[in-house]
Amino acid sequence: MKRVLVTGGAGFIGSHLCEKLIEEGNDVICLDNYFTGSKENISHLMDNHYFELVRHDVTHSYFAEVDEIYNLACPASPIHYQYNPIKTIKTSVMGAINMLGLAKRVKAKILQASTSEVYGDPLIHPQTEDYWGNVNPIGIRSCYDEGKRCAESLFLNYYRQNDVRIKIIRIFNTYGPRMNANDGRVVSNFIVQALKNEPITIFGDGSQTRSFQYVDDLIIGMQRMMASRDDFYGPVNVGNPHEFSMLELAEKIKEITGSKSKIVFEPLPEDDPTQRQPDISLARKELNNWEPKVQLHEGLSKTIEYFDELLRREA
Repeated sequence: MKRVLVTGGAGFIGSHLCEKLIEEGNDVICLDNYFTGSKENISHLMDNHYFELVRHDVTHSYFAEVDEIYNLACPASPIHYQYNPIKTIKTSVMGAINMLGLAKRVKAKILQASTSEVYGDPLIHPQTEDYWGNVNPIGIRSCYDEGKRCAESLFLNYYRQNDVRIKIIRIFNTYGPRMNANDGRVVSNFIVQALKNEPITIFGDGSQTRSFQYVDDLIIGMQRMMASRDDFYGPVNVGNPHEFSMLELAEKIKEITGSKSKIVFEPLPEDDPTQRQPDISLARKELNNWEPKVQLHEGLSKTIEYFDELLRREA
């Protein structure tokens, strides 16, 4: 049994990770301030004696004896991270410093949940880990993009200077049950609009692309990265290499839901990337042949089922 700390553990991805770690017999501390996370996401774990929930903000120090740390704490959708951009930067940077300090003190291994947003609006396609990115450092998305880039720098420097055992993954668009219905992300937006038979809003002309991975595939990738050899610290892309346009995604969701929604188009937000697709060659090589297994139709069907039940409860 390992004692594992998950920051942002009551969030969409964090709750799935906590669940998997508990299933595997670990002792889990879930840290969350509930800015975007929810107790509902981890309520089914509360009766487990090996699960501990702590309300805490990672911008403040935290002390615990742990073997591993998954640092997931940070709002990840534009609506949430632009709501309080200073707080977003502080969460990324000060949160990383505090968790790295903890890892250094207790000699824990620590994984940073970085993001494909470090590539900005990429000039190479697909994106490989050695690409430095094309990021607007003063744009409205910079609080998140540059916060995560700074966190990666902090992780590497704690490794070089203090021999902290680090792991960095760059997460590409991920979807699945427990996504926040109001987080403004394209999958949850389209599904909720389709289920309500409201117009499906596409920003831009619908030709911009994303690569969507189901949350279960991401969790496996994260755990394999944590378990990888100590001299491999990343960063490594964890995402689905199959690329879909926004228009294709909207049509697919309409098809599965049987929705009568019309598709409408709105202006593209500032600095919104036009293409996003991971090269996962490194993940295949270093993470025991990891690659996504859940195809878009299957993953969307499970996610739609979750949102359909959620909307019925709220009705």
